[in-house]
Parts: sequence; C-alpha cells; structure tokens
Amino acid sequence: MTTTIRISVRPLVEYVYRSGSIRPGFRTNASMQEGTRIHQRVQKEYTEEDLKEIVLEAEIQHGDLTYVVEGRCDGLIRLDGQLTVDEIKSTAGNLDDLGEGLSVHWAQAMMYAYMYAVQQDEPRMQVQLTYVHSVTHEERRFRRMAERQELEQFAAEVIAGYAPYAEMIAAYEEKRDISVKELPFPFRKYREGQRKLAGAVYKTIREGQGLMAKAPTGIGKTMSVLFPTVKAIGEGEANRLFYLTARTTTRVAAEEAFARMQSEGLKMHVISLTAKDKICFKEEEACDTGQCGMCEGYYDRINGAVLDMLEHETLMTRPVIEQYARKHRVCPFEFSLDAAYAADAVICDYNYIFDPRISLKRMLEEQKRKTVLLVDEAHNLVDRGRTMFSAELEKAVFLDVKREFQTLGSSVPAAKAIVDYTGAIDKYLITLRKNGGEEGKIIQQEAPEELIERLEPFVMVAEQCLVEGGSGNAETDQLLLDAYFTAQNFLRIAKLYDERFITYAECVRSEVRVKLFCLDPSVLLRQTAKGFRSLIHFSATLSPLRYYRDMLGAEEEDYTLQIPSPFQREQLDVRLLPLSVRYKDREQSRRPIAEMLQQLVSEWPRSNLMVFFPSYPYMREIYETYTQLPNEADTVIQKQGMNELEREQFLDGFQPNPERTRLVFAVMGGVFSEGVDLPGDRLNGVVVVGAGLPQIGLENNVLRDYYDRTGRNGFNYAYIFPGMNKVLQAGGRLIRTEEDKGVLVLVDDRFTQEPYRSLLPEEWHDYKRI
Repeated sequence: MTTTIRISVRPLVEYVYRSGSIRPGFRTNASMQEGTRIHQRVQKEYTEEDLKEIVLEAEIQHGDLTYVVEGRCDGLIRLDGQLTVDEIKSTAGNLDDLGEGLSVHWAQAMMYAYMYAVQQDEPRMQVQLTYVHSVTHEERRFRRMAERQELEQFAAEVIAGYAPYAEMIAAYEEKRDISVKELPFPFRKYREGQRKLAGAVYKTIREGQGLMAKAPTGIGKTMSVLFPTVKAIGEGEANRLFYLTARTTTRVAAEEAFARMQSEGLKMHVISLTAKDKICFKEEEACDTGQCGMCEGYYDRINGAVLDMLEHETLMTRPVIEQYARKHRVCPFEFSLDAAYAADAVICDYNYIFDPRISLKRMLEEQKRKTVLLVDEAHNLVDRGRTMFSAELEKAVFLDVKREFQTLGSSVPAAKAIVDYTGAIDKYLITLRKNGGEEGKIIQQEAPEELIERLEPFVMVAEQCLVEGGSGNAETDQLLLDAYFTAQNFLRIAKLYDERFITYAECVRSEVRVKLFCLDPSVLLRQTAKGFRSLIHFSATLSPLRYYRDMLGAEEEDYTLQIPSPFQREQLDVRLLPLSVRYKDREQSRRPIAEMLQQLVSEWPRSNLMVFFPSYPYMREIYETYTQLPNEADTVIQKQGMNELEREQFLDGFQPNPERTRLVFAVMGGVFSEGVDLPGDRLNGVVVVGAGLPQIGLENNVLRDYYDRTGRNGFNYAYIFPGMNKVLQAGGRLIRTEEDKGVLVLVDDRFTQEPYRSLLPEEWHDYKRI
C-alpha cells in the first residue's frame, strides 16, 4: 500500500528553500493583522473576472510515497491576456533589498502555478510576486513566464528536496504505530482510580470531546493521561499530543513517564521545550546575528540538524537538544521549535498554545484537528490565562526612547518620526497622570482608544527603523526594541478587548502604568483551544469543579470526572489548630504556631516536615519566633527568586530518616507547594497556615466586582476559591503512595466555617482539634 503524505505548500517550500541567518528577537515580516489588510487592499484592485483565495491541490509521486500538496493561492488574474498567479507578500524591510524577489516566495508562487496548470491543463502560466511595504504601502512587482514542463520539473525538484525528511518520517511512523500497539501499561498494575482516569481520557479522544478531571495526588495522573493518548495516536485517532505544564517539576514528570514507556518498547518522537533565556548559549551576551555563530547561517544547517536528531533520538530533552545544537552549530531554542514540528509529543509551557504573543501557530494550524491538548495542573491556567490575555505599558519605556532619539538628529532617517510618536504617547500619559486624582488610579470599562491610536504609528515606524539597521547604537536599539514589543503586545491584546476586560492606570510620582486587564479568560481560552481534537484538563485540586469549568471555558458537552482518594484514612493524621491568622491577628498568632511546631518536631524525630505560609513576611516572622525557642530541628527557609539549581538543591535536602528532623519553611502557591513529589520518608508531615487568600488589592477587588456583576459570588471567585486551591496543593505534597503515612496540620479557624470547610477534601474532614 502506498503511503500518502499531505503537506501545505508554504511549509513544503520553506523546508526546501530556507537559507541564511536568524534575526533573533525581531521578525522582519509585518504583523499578521497588517499582512491580512495588505492582502485585502491588493485584492480589491483585481477586476471582476480575477479570482482570489483559490484552493488548490496536486498529487505527486516520488519514490514509494505519494505527496498530496495543498494550498491557497492569493490571486489568479489576467495580465496582458496571460493567466497569472499573484502571490502577495507584506514586508517592513527595504524593497530595494529584495533583488528580483526571495527564492522561497518564488517557490511558493511557482508551486501554485504548477498546481493550477495541472488542474486546468494549462500549457503555460505567468507568475507574479507582489511586495507591499507595511508602512509606506509602496508596491514592487516581479514577473516571469513558465511553461508547463518547467513547472512540472520545478515541482519534482521541490518534492525531491523534501523527500529525505518525508521518507524518514514515514518509515519511523510505521515503527511507531507497531510499538504503540504492542505497548503494555508500563507498571505492574493500575493504581486505584488510575484505570478509570485512563479510560475516560481514551473515550474523550475517540469522541473528539473535552474532559475536566479532578484526580487525587498520588494515583499517577501523568501516566494516566499519557498512556491512553499515546494509544490513541497509534490507532490513528490523533497525530500528536501537547503536554502543557506551568512548572519545570511537572515537565520532568512527563519526561520520566515517556522514558518509562520507551523502556517498555515505545518508539515515539518526544521533545521537551525549554524557555529561550534558559537554553540560549549566549547567556549574558546579546542574542544577535552578528555576534552569535549559532544564528549565522542557521537556515543553511537546520534541516541536517533536525534529520540527525530525529534519526538517532526519541526522547529529546534539554541536554539532547543542546548536544545536537552544538554539533550542528544552530541556535538551541529555534532548533527545538523546528524539531517540535516533527515530534509526536511536545512537552511545553502553557504559553506555547494559549499565549497570543508566542503560541506555536506556525506548527499547529494544519494539524490542529488531530492534536490532543493535555493540560497538567489545570487550576494554574486561570491566573496564567489572565496574564497571557492582559497587557501593560509604562511611560518610562517611551520617554527613554524619545530622549535617546532626540540626540540623533538627521543621522537616522526615522529619528524625527520616532521622537514625534513617542512624544505623543508620553503627552497622553502625562494627561492621564494629571487626571488620576489623589489616589493616582483610574479605572474604566472602555479601551483607551486615544492611546491605541498613538501606539499604532509608533509600531510601524519603529519596525521600519529596526529592519533598516536601527540607530547604529546597540543600547539605543535595545530601548527601541523593548518599546516596540511593549506597544505591539498592547495593540495585540487591544484587539481582543471586550466586556470581559477593564483598563486601569496607576500613577506613582512621574511614572504611569496602563494595563489592559483580562478579568475573565474563559472565552479566549475556549477560542484558542477550538479546533483541536481534544482538550483534557486535569489536576488534583479542581475544586469546586463548577468554578473551574466556568473559568477555563469548558463546553457544555465536555465530560467531567471526579476520582475519590484511594488512600486509607489511617494513612493521614489530620489535625486542626483553630487559630485566627487574619492579618490583624498575626502578631498574636506567632507564639502559638511556633510552639505547635516545637511539639510536632518532638513527636516526629528523624523526619522531614514542611510548613507553608500565605506570604514571605509572615513566614519569616514565624521562622524568627520558632528559632528563638529551644528546638531539635534543622531549619531551612525558602528564599525569594531561587534559580533552578537552588531549587534542585533545596529539594535534594529531603532525604529519608535524617539525623535530626528537618523543618522546612515555604510559601503556599510557590515552586515547592505544587508538582513536587516527595514520597515515603522524604516527607512525613505538612503544616498549612492560613486559607491562602490573595492579598486584598486593586486587581482582586476589580475581579470581585466583575463576578458580582455577572451573577457569581465575587468574593468566592476572586479570593476564596483561588486561596483554598493553594491550601489543597500544599497539603497534597503528603501521601503519594499506598505505603505513605504522615501528619497534616491545618492552622486557621476559618477551616471550621463555610465555604472553607466544604472545599476541603473529604478525607481531611475527620480532623483532631489541637
């Protein structure tokens, strides 16, 4: 049976014809929205007989594979009586630098011409590239004639250039599917609740639905969702999965789960993406084409690098990616993104899918319908969604650019325009500051249209300046680049603005900060996930489920699953200290909490205990009080801003049966309260101080008012539900296996009251007051 490869024209020609260097941090193409507007402007000039957005398809045989090439041609027009394919490209670069047009653009247009000629049996076609400058709207056109035979030969050469990659993938996929069919569950048996979750995930994918699963800590959620998804890929129900995480610790858990399946015979390309600032080889140096050999000539080497890694590796973690990046001298971050295009499974942060600024659109559009999204620790996506769909800017960013470019005079052609536009932005923000009143705060329902109108021309001229070489000074160009990205993001979010947003400004002395604040990310999260095969949210703390269904944008027909804890009550000794730890009572709470910890340490010799607090200041106060008492513990306290190495060392300190009890002070909602697995005697007890409520402030109060207005309980939505989630996460560090035993102490009188009490897991209700 002949294997069929389906591919769109653009990724096909980009693979074969890409060459040259990366320009890190800045893309020369106009924005997607501006590009669309430019296309529409050019197409409006077509005659009534001309056609636009023509869907084309061609079948090409090469070797043992059949290639079905698909595409959408911008225009099919008649010029001087000749049938012409028109390919429209927008650019912010100098049109004089285009020469006779870029080879990759000619390749795209020639493929469309070939496809139409074959489809309509045309003997020859004219091909035209139409370039439009995104700022000046100046147009430049290039044309050439091509006979049918030339087009056929060209298409064959393109396919021949793509064939080594396609043949490798086709041979690999056959082995992958066999390995998936033969793959056993990689543990001796399912844990209680694990099979139920795995079955629900598989059913959801087969039916192309969504699932929101609340499953307790310790049942093996990661494997429970990955194993059935891998099986679904092997059976053709899906082509790819994205395992989305909020933290490094949960990313590692997914990597380990795949390693376990691969040890059982699975052959599947899995890649784990690392943030650019962590994986970049340049470290403190500027990431610039002229300074980085990994960027220089990147596109000349990248195809060989990707093929090499895919042929020799299956689990592509950061060390593996770095190894091949050094071998082929390519930027490790961009390399990982290019390799991810071919991977069956991608482990990455939420933002690669949901963040409108950096989502992997280049690799998703053609494959969305067969891609499964697995959202780990899904409770985190509410706040992350709010952040991703919000934008802010500060006055100082634009004032700094204005001052720098004022000194350049006529030496930089765009300097005067940049000074004028940043001056207009600065003037608007000064007026805003004057209107801020005594509190220096302005809140309005409407988008700041006047500010948006002043940002748009600045973005255009800044883009043109940067593309044409900038100011000649690296520091000045960095200021301009920062302002450009700030303004561009602000405008991008402004296009999403509706009744679920508010605008607020805060004025402190001469500084002004304006924020487009997304109050409710549910609709945007739902829209972003629309079109994927399945969206599966899972977490131990999706409580209450109705809140998370609401906030994460669940569809009405999406499935819901709640799995009870499989652990026995006698495994967990739950205690309650009904003490007020509200802000006004914290001074009086210090001594009782310290003495309780002193007692706990004496009860649990040679143990590991963690104490979680709602804030760093409160944690430090209790730490100071405790360390002044006679005690028998080695104390460790979490520091703010710990780097990855410090976090690893912090967790490595949890060793079974230490000589002295280890009492660790940490913060709820921090890096050690979620996604940390300390089974057995690595963790014997957890103390949770407070209900975790967020600090009362402008944003949370605005959220409260919004939810009240929209018929929800505002205080619950803005304060109680997010706070109690931190409590559940902190307590969930304890009891990870069937053999674990431990003590959990809850410190707050609110845990005896509603709605706090009903939000506690059922297995915590049988507590002992102390």
